[in-house]
Amino acid sequence: MKLSDIGEFGFINRVRRGIKVDAGVVRGSGDDCAVLAFDARYYQLYTCDMIVEDVDFLRTEDPYLVGRKAVAINLSDIAACGGFPRHCVVSLAVPQKTPVRYLDRVCDGVLSMTRQFKVNLVGGDMSSARQLMIDISMLGLVEKKCLALRSQAKPGDIICVTGSLGGSYKGKHLRFTPRVSESRFLVRHFGITSMIDISDGLMQDLEHVVGASGVGATVLAEAVPVNPEAKDLSDALCSGEDFELLYTLPRREAHRLLLKNPGMCIPIGSITDKKEGLRVLDAFGREIPVTKKGYTHFS
Repeated sequence: MKLSDIGEFGFINRVRRGIKVDAGVVRGSGDDCAVLAFDARYYQLYTCDMIVEDVDFLRTEDPYLVGRKAVAINLSDIAACGGFPRHCVVSLAVPQKTPVRYLDRVCDGVLSMTRQFKVNLVGGDMSSARQLMIDISMLGLVEKKCLALRSQAKPGDIICVTGSLGGSYKGKHLRFTPRVSESRFLVRHFGITSMIDISDGLMQDLEHVVGASGVGATVLAEAVPVNPEAKDLSDALCSGEDFELLYTLPRREAHRLLLKNPGMCIPIGSITDKKEGLRVLDAFGREIPVTKKGYTHFS
């Protein structure tokens, strides 16, 4: 059996079966962040993410934006759990002949995001490699009452996103703003039942919510906010790297949010009973087949 036979999530699930944790772990593998015990008011959030040359960026792209993205994707994970970032470490694996001025620009991008989001960069590591890789681990905090996971969506909840989807490969994947402030507003003022950031495609990330919550979901194709840069609806549903938030909340809360801050609430469907599965419907109620739900490594 090869890794390509089981894929990224198949291997993660294979490893997960052997993991044992103690009482200090509130939530381990399976969400955007690990959730750890901290104090009477807060949980600690812990996440890590890496970007790799020729997978997540090209050497021809602006190294400042590459460094920026490396931090931004971790900030997006913290946002997906309703928290705010605090500290990070950065590890670099770099080809030996890389110009120092290129790395200077990468680091400028990293530091621009840590300054903007008030994150302490407290250390890291460096090694050699054939391709540039940037791996960041980040700690954050979230009030216990504000924690958002993937696992609490209920039938009847409204599914919403925070912005348009698709076409990210044309530049958004390097320039997006992590939705930390939007997340904080949502979890502090509305009854959010689940949340995830859209990194691998709307349908694939919604499938994570559906699976964790034990429910089904219906997406209305005409309600999906398709980015003008997207090729088509399929691009908006499946291409990934949008880093918008996908979240669910009860209908009454969605109505209240639409009245208070409509720009932050784009309803695209609803949570249903598990037996209905995950579906996309057109304007006439006919199901639109979705053959590839999102990006996966090793496929």
